[in-house]
Amino acid sequence: MKEILNYLFQHNKLTKTEARDILKDISAEKYNAYQVASFINVFQLRSITVDELSGFRHALLDLAKKPDLDVSDSIDLCGTGGDGKNTFNISTLTSFVVAAMGRKVTKHGNYGVSSVCGSSNVLEKLGYTFTNDETKLQKQLDTCNLCFLHAPLFHPAMKFVAPIRKQMGVKTFFNMLGPLVNPIQPKKQSVGVFSLKLQRLYGHLLQDSNKDYSIIYDLEGYDEISLTGTSKVINKDGEILLTAESFTTKPLQPESIFGGNTIDEAAKIFYNVLENKSPKEHVEVVAANTAIALSLYEPNADLTDLYNQAKQTIESGNVRKTLNKLIEISSS
Repeated sequence: MKEILNYLFQHNKLTKTEARDILKDISAEKYNAYQVASFINVFQLRSITVDELSGFRHALLDLAKKPDLDVSDSIDLCGTGGDGKNTFNISTLTSFVVAAMGRKVTKHGNYGVSSVCGSSNVLEKLGYTFTNDETKLQKQLDTCNLCFLHAPLFHPAMKFVAPIRKQMGVKTFFNMLGPLVNPIQPKKQSVGVFSLKLQRLYGHLLQDSNKDYSIIYDLEGYDEISLTGTSKVINKDGEILLTAESFTTKPLQPESIFGGNTIDEAAKIFYNVLENKSPKEHVEVVAANTAIALSLYEPNADLTDLYNQAKQTIESGNVRKTLNKLIEISSS
C-alpha cells in the first residue's frame, strides 16, 4: 500500500484494472485500517475518475453474493446519500409506493454513514428483518412487489471497511458506489446523487449499460427531487430540468422535508406518511420521486398524472399495507 499511496500522492490516477485489484485486496484485509483510511482520503482530496469508480464497482460486484431471484422488470430506487441535507427517507418511501402501484422493486440499501438514518436503519426500526435467504426474498417480491437487499449481507467483502467508514463519518467514494452495486443489477434504476460532477460520472457509467435509468441531482444540493427548486434529471435520452411546477404543485421550503435528528424520529416520519398523518409536503415530495421512477416504465406518460396517481396510492392506505405485509413475511 505504501507504493500505491505514494503513486496517488503524486497526482497519478488508477486504471480500471488497478482500482478493481486494489479494492479486492482491501476486501481481503491485505492492508491495515490506517492504510485503508489513507487510501480513502485520497479521493476526498481530488475527484475520482470514471475508470476508478468503474474499477471499484466491478470489484464489489465480482465479490458480491448474487441471489438467484425471478426479478423480471424490477427497479432499484436509492440515493448516494452524502448530500448533508438530512431529509426524511424519501427514496425508501418511494420504493414502497412504486411497489404498491404494481411494479417490482429490488431495493439495495444500508445503514446511514454520513446521515442520521439510512434505509436499513428505518426499516429495521419499523420491524423488518434483514435476510439473504433466496426463498424469503422471492416470497417478499411475489407477495409485496418488493424485497430489500441489506448491503452487508450481500457484500461481505466490505466487512473490513465498514467500521473505518463509520469512524470517518463523512461521505466517501463508497457512497458513490452504493447505488451501483446492487447484486441483482435490476434493469431499471432511479438514483439520486449529491453533486453535478457525480451525476456526470454516473451518466458515463450507465449510458453503455442495458438499463433504463434516471440520475437525479437537485440543484439545491439534494440527492433526490426535493421540490424546493430545480432538479436536473439525466436519462438515456438526454437531460431535463424539473421544478415543482412540472408536477403542478408549489415549491417547498427546505425545512418542510427535514428528516429528524434520530432514527426514532425518522421512523415516525416514515410511518406517518403511510398513515396519512404527515404534512402534505412529505406526500408531495414522495409522489414527485415516484413519478420519475414510474416514467421509466411509462416514458410517454404525463408526469403530473403519475404524480397524482402516486398521491392517490398513498392516500388509499395500500402503501402501508405493503410495508406491514413485508414486515410480517420477513419475520416468519
